[in-house]
Amino acid sequence: MTKHLTRNDKNIHRYSANCEDCFGLCCVALPYAKSADFPVDKDSGTPCSNLQADYRCGIHSHLRNKGFRGCTVYECFGAGQKVSQITYDGNDWRDHPESAKEMFDLFPIMQQLHEMLYYLNEALSLQETQPITQVLQEALEKTEKLTYLSPKLIMELNIPDHRAMVNELLLQTSELVRAQVPSSKKIKRSMDLLGAKLKGANLRGANLRGALLIAADLRGADMRVTDLIGADFRDADISGANLTGSIFLTQAQINSAKGDRSTKLPASLRIPDHWRK
Repeated sequence: MTKHLTRNDKNIHRYSANCEDCFGLCCVALPYAKSADFPVDKDSGTPCSNLQADYRCGIHSHLRNKGFRGCTVYECFGAGQKVSQITYDGNDWRDHPESAKEMFDLFPIMQQLHEMLYYLNEALSLQETQPITQVLQEALEKTEKLTYLSPKLIMELNIPDHRAMVNELLLQTSELVRAQVPSSKKIKRSMDLLGAKLKGANLRGANLRGALLIAADLRGADMRVTDLIGADFRDADISGANLTGSIFLTQAQINSAKGDRSTKLPASLRIPDHWRK
Protein backbone atom coordinates (compact mmCIF):
# COMPACT_ATOMS: atom_id res chain seq x y z
CA MET A 1 0.00 0.00 0.00
CA THR A 2 1.41 3.39 -0.97
CA LYS A 3 2.07 5.69 1.94
CA HIS A 4 0.01 8.87 1.75
CA LEU A 5 1.99 12.07 2.04
CA THR A 6 0.72 15.46 3.13
CA ARG A 7 1.64 18.84 1.71
CA ASN A 8 3.92 19.42 4.66
CA ASP A 9 5.82 16.16 4.31
CA LYS A 10 9.51 17.04 4.07
CA ASN A 11 10.14 14.28 1.52
CA ILE A 12 8.32 16.34 -1.10
CA HIS A 13 11.10 18.90 -0.97
CA ARG A 14 13.78 16.39 -1.84
CA TYR A 15 14.25 16.85 -5.54
CA SER A 16 14.98 13.23 -6.32
CA ALA A 17 12.82 10.24 -7.11
CA ASN A 18 11.08 8.43 -4.28
CA CYS A 19 9.59 5.41 -6.02
CA GLU A 20 7.93 4.21 -2.82
CA ASP A 21 5.47 7.09 -3.09
CA CYS A 22 4.93 7.05 -6.86
CA PHE A 23 2.44 5.19 -9.03
CA GLY A 24 5.12 4.06 -11.47
CA LEU A 25 4.46 7.11 -13.63
CA CYS A 26 7.73 7.05 -15.56
CA CYS A 27 6.99 3.39 -16.39
CA VAL A 28 3.65 4.33 -17.94
CA ALA A 29 3.57 7.95 -19.05
CA LEU A 30 6.82 8.00 -21.02
CA PRO A 31 7.27 6.38 -24.46
CA TYR A 32 10.45 4.72 -25.66
CA ALA A 33 11.69 3.16 -28.87
CA LYS A 34 13.68 0.00 -29.43
CA SER A 35 17.32 1.01 -29.31
CA ALA A 36 20.54 0.55 -27.38
CA ASP A 37 18.64 1.84 -24.35
CA PHE A 38 15.46 -0.25 -24.67
CA PRO A 39 14.79 -3.71 -26.13
CA VAL A 40 11.23 -2.94 -27.33
CA ASP A 41 8.93 -0.09 -28.35
CA LYS A 42 6.43 1.38 -25.88
CA ASP A 43 3.81 4.10 -26.39
CA SER A 44 3.02 6.86 -23.95
CA GLY A 45 0.27 5.79 -21.56
CA THR A 46 1.06 2.08 -21.97
CA PRO A 47 2.43 0.41 -18.82
CA CYS A 48 5.85 -1.17 -19.18
CA SER A 49 5.59 -4.96 -19.19
CA ASN A 50 7.88 -5.03 -16.14
CA LEU A 51 5.62 -2.83 -14.00
CA GLN A 52 4.05 -4.87 -11.21
CA ALA A 53 0.72 -4.45 -9.44
CA ASP A 54 2.46 -2.65 -6.56
CA TYR A 55 3.99 -0.13 -9.01
CA ARG A 56 7.46 -1.63 -8.58
CA CYS A 57 9.73 -2.77 -11.38
CA GLY A 58 9.97 -6.53 -11.65
CA ILE A 59 13.52 -6.41 -13.00
CA HIS A 60 14.86 -3.34 -11.18
CA SER A 61 18.14 -4.97 -10.17
CA HIS A 62 18.67 -6.40 -13.68
CA LEU A 63 17.60 -3.49 -15.91
CA ARG A 64 20.94 -3.16 -17.68
CA ASN A 65 21.28 -6.87 -18.30
CA LYS A 66 17.74 -7.00 -19.69
CA GLY A 67 18.36 -4.16 -22.14
CA PHE A 68 16.57 -1.39 -20.22
CA ARG A 69 19.59 0.83 -19.74
CA GLY A 70 17.47 3.91 -20.44
CA CYS A 71 15.55 3.34 -17.22
CA THR A 72 18.73 3.49 -15.15
CA VAL A 73 19.64 6.97 -16.36
CA TYR A 74 16.24 8.65 -15.96
CA GLU A 75 15.53 11.04 -13.10
CA CYS A 76 12.15 12.63 -12.34
CA PHE A 77 13.63 14.90 -9.64
CA GLY A 78 10.76 14.04 -7.30
CA ALA A 79 7.98 14.78 -9.77
CA GLY A 80 6.62 11.24 -9.52
CA GLN A 81 5.72 11.42 -5.86
CA LYS A 82 4.47 15.01 -6.21
CA VAL A 83 1.99 14.05 -8.94
CA SER A 84 0.98 10.81 -7.24
CA GLN A 85 0.55 12.01 -3.69
CA ILE A 86 -0.09 15.75 -3.92
CA THR A 87 -1.58 16.66 -7.30
CA TYR A 88 -3.84 13.60 -7.31
CA ASP A 89 -4.07 13.19 -3.54
CA GLY A 90 -2.95 9.56 -3.54
CA ASN A 91 -5.59 8.42 -6.06
CA ASP A 92 -3.80 6.08 -8.45
CA TRP A 93 -4.54 5.68 -12.14
CA ARG A 94 -5.59 2.05 -11.86
CA ASP A 95 -8.37 2.71 -9.37
CA HIS A 96 -9.26 6.02 -11.04
CA PRO A 97 -8.91 5.41 -14.79
CA GLU A 98 -10.82 8.61 -15.56
CA SER A 99 -7.75 10.57 -14.38
CA ALA A 100 -5.14 8.37 -16.04
CA LYS A 101 -4.55 10.26 -19.30
CA GLU A 102 -4.44 13.62 -17.57
CA MET A 103 -2.01 12.27 -14.96
CA PHE A 104 0.27 10.85 -17.66
CA ASP A 105 0.18 14.09 -19.68
CA LEU A 106 0.89 16.18 -16.58
CA PHE A 107 3.82 14.12 -15.31
CA PRO A 108 6.41 15.35 -17.89
CA ILE A 109 5.43 18.96 -17.09
CA MET A 110 5.93 18.37 -13.39
CA GLN A 111 9.25 16.70 -14.14
CA GLN A 112 10.47 19.86 -15.84
CA LEU A 113 9.39 22.01 -12.90
CA HIS A 114 11.16 19.73 -10.44
CA GLU A 115 14.29 19.69 -12.56
CA MET A 116 14.34 23.48 -12.33
CA LEU A 117 13.86 23.23 -8.56
CA TYR A 118 16.83 20.85 -8.35
CA TYR A 119 19.11 23.32 -10.13
CA LEU A 120 17.81 26.37 -8.25
CA ASN A 121 18.29 24.59 -4.96
CA GLU A 122 21.89 23.80 -5.90
CA ALA A 123 22.49 27.38 -7.00
CA LEU A 124 21.28 28.66 -3.62
CA SER A 125 23.68 26.34 -1.82
CA LEU A 126 26.73 27.89 -3.47
CA GLN A 127 28.63 30.61 -1.64
CA GLU A 128 29.52 32.37 -4.89
CA THR A 129 25.83 33.13 -5.62
CA GLN A 130 25.35 35.45 -2.65
CA PRO A 131 24.96 38.50 -4.94
CA ILE A 132 21.85 36.91 -6.51
CA THR A 133 20.54 34.93 -3.53
CA GLN A 134 17.32 36.92 -3.32
CA VAL A 135 16.32 36.45 -6.96
CA LEU A 136 17.26 32.77 -6.81
CA GLN A 137 15.11 32.30 -3.72
CA GLU A 138 12.20 34.11 -5.37
CA ALA A 139 12.51 31.93 -8.47
CA LEU A 140 12.60 28.76 -6.37
CA GLU A 141 9.52 29.80 -4.39
CA LYS A 142 7.65 30.78 -7.56
CA THR A 143 8.51 27.46 -9.20
CA GLU A 144 7.55 25.52 -6.09
CA LYS A 145 4.14 27.22 -6.03
CA LEU A 146 3.51 26.18 -9.61
CA THR A 147 3.91 22.52 -8.63
CA TYR A 148 0.96 22.82 -6.22
CA LEU A 149 -1.51 24.18 -8.78
CA SER A 150 -4.51 22.15 -9.92
CA PRO A 151 -4.00 19.72 -12.80
CA LYS A 152 -5.88 22.04 -15.17
CA LEU A 153 -3.69 25.03 -14.34
CA ILE A 154 -0.47 23.01 -14.51
CA MET A 155 -1.42 21.82 -17.98
CA GLU A 156 -1.88 25.45 -19.06
CA LEU A 157 1.55 26.64 -17.85
CA ASN A 158 3.96 28.20 -20.33
CA ILE A 159 6.93 26.03 -19.38
CA PRO A 160 9.33 27.39 -22.05
CA ASP A 161 8.92 30.95 -20.74
CA HIS A 162 9.39 29.90 -17.14
CA ARG A 163 12.41 27.78 -18.03
CA ALA A 164 13.95 30.74 -19.86
CA MET A 165 13.67 32.84 -16.71
CA VAL A 166 15.24 30.12 -14.57
CA ASN A 167 17.95 29.43 -17.14
CA GLU A 168 19.05 33.07 -17.06
CA LEU A 169 19.63 32.75 -13.31
CA LEU A 170 21.50 29.48 -13.78
CA LEU A 171 23.72 31.17 -16.37
CA GLN A 172 24.49 33.91 -13.86
CA THR A 173 25.24 31.24 -11.28
CA SER A 174 27.63 29.53 -13.66
CA GLU A 175 29.51 32.76 -14.38
CA LEU A 176 29.84 33.60 -10.68
CA VAL A 177 31.11 30.12 -9.78
CA ARG A 178 33.51 29.68 -12.68
CA ALA A 179 34.97 33.18 -12.23
CA GLN A 180 37.23 31.69 -9.54
CA VAL A 181 39.12 29.84 -12.28
CA PRO A 182 40.31 32.68 -14.57
CA SER A 183 42.66 30.48 -16.59
CA SER A 184 40.04 27.86 -17.41
CA LYS A 185 40.17 26.12 -20.75
CA LYS A 186 37.64 27.69 -23.12
CA ILE A 187 35.42 25.19 -24.87
CA LYS A 188 32.31 26.31 -26.69
CA ARG A 189 29.31 24.49 -25.31
CA SER A 190 28.00 23.98 -28.83
CA MET A 191 31.20 22.13 -29.73
CA ASP A 192 30.62 18.48 -30.65
CA LEU A 193 32.79 16.42 -28.33
CA LEU A 194 31.40 13.08 -29.44
CA GLY A 195 34.13 10.51 -28.87
CA ALA A 196 36.64 13.28 -28.08
CA LYS A 197 40.08 12.28 -26.81
CA LEU A 198 40.31 14.30 -23.61
CA LYS A 199 42.27 11.96 -21.37
CA GLY A 200 43.94 13.99 -18.63
CA ALA A 201 42.57 17.24 -20.09
CA ASN A 202 42.43 20.40 -18.01
CA LEU A 203 38.75 21.31 -18.20
CA ARG A 204 38.65 23.03 -14.85
CA GLY A 205 36.13 25.85 -14.83
CA ALA A 206 35.03 25.17 -18.41
CA ASN A 207 31.52 25.77 -19.72
CA LEU A 208 30.28 22.39 -20.96
CA ARG A 209 26.57 23.20 -20.83
CA GLY A 210 24.78 20.82 -23.18
CA ALA A 211 28.03 19.40 -24.55
CA LEU A 212 27.85 16.12 -26.46
CA LEU A 213 30.34 14.01 -24.55
CA ILE A 214 29.00 10.69 -25.79
CA ALA A 215 31.75 8.04 -25.67
CA ALA A 216 34.36 10.72 -24.94
CA ASP A 217 37.61 9.65 -23.26
CA LEU A 218 37.71 11.77 -20.10
CA ARG A 219 39.90 9.48 -18.03
CA GLY A 220 41.79 11.47 -15.44
CA ALA A 221 40.38 14.77 -16.69
CA ASP A 222 40.21 17.75 -14.33
CA MET A 223 36.56 18.84 -14.39
CA ARG A 224 36.46 20.73 -11.15
CA VAL A 225 34.22 23.83 -11.04
CA THR A 226 32.91 22.90 -14.50
CA ASP A 227 29.37 23.73 -15.61
CA LEU A 228 27.89 20.40 -16.73
CA ILE A 229 24.20 21.20 -16.96
CA GLY A 230 22.61 19.08 -19.69
CA ALA A 231 25.93 17.54 -20.80
CA ASP A 232 25.44 14.14 -22.44
CA PHE A 233 27.75 11.64 -20.71
CA ARG A 234 26.41 8.46 -22.31
CA ASP A 235 29.28 5.95 -22.45
CA ALA A 236 31.82 8.66 -21.67
CA ASP A 237 34.75 7.24 -19.69
CA ILE A 238 35.33 9.37 -16.60
CA SER A 239 37.52 6.84 -14.78
CA GLY A 240 39.83 8.71 -12.43
CA ALA A 241 38.36 12.08 -13.46
CA ASN A 242 37.91 14.79 -10.84
CA LEU A 243 34.41 16.29 -10.91
CA THR A 244 34.39 17.69 -7.38
CA GLY A 245 33.00 21.19 -7.27
CA SER A 246 31.39 20.83 -10.70
CA ILE A 247 27.95 22.40 -10.92
CA PHE A 248 24.55 21.21 -12.13
CA LEU A 249 25.69 17.59 -12.48
CA THR A 250 23.00 14.98 -11.80
CA GLN A 251 23.04 11.36 -10.73
CA ALA A 252 21.38 10.41 -14.03
CA GLN A 253 24.32 11.87 -15.97
CA ILE A 254 26.77 9.92 -13.82
CA ASN A 255 24.73 6.73 -14.24
CA SER A 256 24.99 7.03 -18.02
CA ALA A 257 28.80 7.27 -17.96
CA LYS A 258 31.56 4.75 -17.41
CA GLY A 259 33.85 5.17 -14.43
CA ASP A 260 35.57 3.50 -11.53
CA ARG A 261 36.10 3.90 -7.81
CA SER A 262 38.86 6.46 -8.40
CA THR A 263 36.41 8.90 -10.04
CA LYS A 264 35.89 11.87 -7.75
CA LEU A 265 32.29 13.13 -7.59
CA PRO A 266 30.49 15.96 -5.81
CA ALA A 267 29.43 14.95 -2.30
CA SER A 268 25.76 14.84 -3.30
CA LEU A 269 26.33 12.11 -5.90
CA ARG A 270 27.30 8.47 -5.54
CA ILE A 271 29.33 5.91 -7.47
CA PRO A 272 26.87 3.81 -9.56
CA ASP A 273 26.64 0.11 -8.74
CA HIS A 274 27.43 -0.91 -12.33
CA TRP A 275 30.83 0.80 -12.42
CA ARG A 276 33.72 -1.58 -12.35
CA LYS A 277 35.41 -2.12 -8.99
